[in-house]
Amino acid sequence: MNNMKYSICYISFFFLLMMSMINFMMMIYFIMNNMVIFLEWGDYFFNSTMIVMSILLDWMSLLFMMFVFLISSVVIYYSKSYMMSELNLNRFIILVLLFVSSMMLLIISPNIIKILLGWDGLGLVSYLLVIYYQNLKSYNAGMLTALSNRVGDVLILMVVAWMMNYGSWNYIFYLEFMKNDWEMKMISSMIIMAAMTKSAQIPFSSWLPAAMAAPTPVSALVHSSTLVTAGVYLLIRFNFLLVETFFLKILLLLSGLTMFMAGISANYEFDLKKIIALSTLSQLGLMMSILSMGLPDLAFFHLLTHAMFKALLFMCAGVIIHMMNDMQDIRFMGGISMYIPMTSLCMNISNMALCGIPFLAGFYSKDLILELVSFSNLNLMIFFLYYVSTGLTVFYTIRLIMFLMVNDYNLISIYNLYDEDYIMLKSMFVLLFMSVVSGSFLSWMIFSYPYIIYLPFNLKMMVIYFSLIGGILGYMISNMGIYSINKFMLTYNLSNFLCLMWFMPNLSTYGLSYNFLNFGQNLLKSVDMGWSEVYSGWGLMKIIEKYSVFYNLYQVNNLKIYLFSFILWMFLMLTMLLMI
Repeated sequence: MNNMKYSICYISFFFLLMMSMINFMMMIYFIMNNMVIFLEWGDYFFNSTMIVMSILLDWMSLLFMMFVFLISSVVIYYSKSYMMSELNLNRFIILVLLFVSSMMLLIISPNIIKILLGWDGLGLVSYLLVIYYQNLKSYNAGMLTALSNRVGDVLILMVVAWMMNYGSWNYIFYLEFMKNDWEMKMISSMIIMAAMTKSAQIPFSSWLPAAMAAPTPVSALVHSSTLVTAGVYLLIRFNFLLVETFFLKILLLLSGLTMFMAGISANYEFDLKKIIALSTLSQLGLMMSILSMGLPDLAFFHLLTHAMFKALLFMCAGVIIHMMNDMQDIRFMGGISMYIPMTSLCMNISNMALCGIPFLAGFYSKDLILELVSFSNLNLMIFFLYYVSTGLTVFYTIRLIMFLMVNDYNLISIYNLYDEDYIMLKSMFVLLFMSVVSGSFLSWMIFSYPYIIYLPFNLKMMVIYFSLIGGILGYMISNMGIYSINKFMLTYNLSNFLCLMWFMPNLSTYGLSYNFLNFGQNLLKSVDMGWSEVYSGWGLMKIIEKYSVFYNLYQVNNLKIYLFSFILWMFLMLTMLLMI
């Protein structure tokens, strides 16, 4: 039974790895020969519109598939050890494979109906993976994830309906309509909204940290290259359709604010997985904002480099959580670099790649994005959001490293630190290699011409200035006591607001559900009891209750009330006398 349990891991791992290699070879061939393959076959006709199955293979879809296959193969190999105590491992692996296949459907389809299939598949399987541990927290998180993603699904369905007007659902044919067609503007606005729900931009941000209830291998897959990047990838594919709408400017502002909000919230957070989830949210804001400025190749570049180090970061977090007896609070950790040096090495390198330390994966894309921001004609607010968010990234990363690696070991009651698991280490080293190499490799691969950006010296050095300030602040904050931090953060209410992601989770849960539930309850009373009940016994009781409260207030012998009523009667008497 045990061998059978592990064999599915090995088979899935080798299959996905082979697919990744094949995609890599094809991608090299396609780039060298400037090739695109477009396959299409008709299924059936519907109102003179032909529903077709179509596949678009170009360098972009092949490269993204290669990355998704590589990360998912490594995650499945990692799960063999991480989910060892799981009785039904086969179910877990099958769910992960379903998740990957939904993503594949979304990547290779130039057809909005097939995109909807992949999009919906991602939403459904992500719900099943988030509720995997089957406790109350998981159920709540799963429901929030599923319902937030349903908004995007509905918008994609509306796009399918709108595209009926054009006679085909293949969006790649619509380049000639994009100039001044108001219907295309509607479609592009709905596509942007759908992408915002999947990529968790403000107002839909609360589901992404909640989805941390899923097992860590799932988090590594979901938050690096699949679910959250689906929205970004959709906008990259639809980029030529996103005509100069007012909505793109709104997207730039909202994604900048998402980046800023996630950076601030991560500095208040003590849950290890949630800090990494908020860093994902911050990077998604960066990708969406650069997309809204009309640079899809750059967003794609950052998407791929980010996928590598973020998956590695989650895997390291999984090892640490295992070692700490399933404790996720970073205040109970510290000094772990003494006991698990290889995991600490992977964690530090992936953290440095996240910060954009030169010549690691994150540097190539992040530096290019920030220099192009300096180069473009944006206002001061967007410029401020970009650079301060970059500083905040270094801020919370240094804080995390201080809490985990440098400070003293705080979990006194148990002291069961053990050496690393070799299965986990092997899978982490694959991603470690990619986190170091993938940035330079992709910058040669994606850009056929080099971006040469001339900027003044101080503007060129701005990224380093902000990173240094962020690093110093992170070091100072991690050495402060908890009371000093509260003084530093001005007021309790302000720190509460910043800590709780600007009350985004409360708005998404209580803020939405309360009024609907209240309305439903009133409706149920009226329907269930009948109108006669509302307009006789129960309704009369409510009216008497309301008036009795008023009379009670009137009869508490308050002098002000008597004086006011006396003046009122005198005023009425005078009015009547004057009228006579």
